[in-house]
Amino acid sequence: MQRQVLVCQYLNCVANGSKEVLAAFQAGSIADAEVMPVECQGQCNMGATVRVLPDEIWYCRVKPADVPDIVQQHLHQGNPVERLLHPRMHPKFDYGD
Repeated sequence: MQRQVLVCQYLNCVANGSKEVLAAFQAGSIADAEVMPVECQGQCNMGATVRVLPDEIWYCRVKPADVPDIVQQHLHQGNPVERLLHPRMHPKFDYGD
């Protein structure tokens, strides 16, 4: 199944740079993933929010400089970027320790 990268474009996320995050994802070539702007995902205090489906991985406080790490580590290699994981969505994430 093709991945979807959902980049919130609602008020708080936009105020925290989500337009630039979306542009950074769209500027690169990501095989087997569709990058989509979306409305509020309900995590306004943690923006900019990026959600990757069908993996159900939530990233928070994403900056444009974080996009290459998400693309390379998660989308290409299948390993979520630990430092960006939303702590409420992934409190017991198995980090492979």
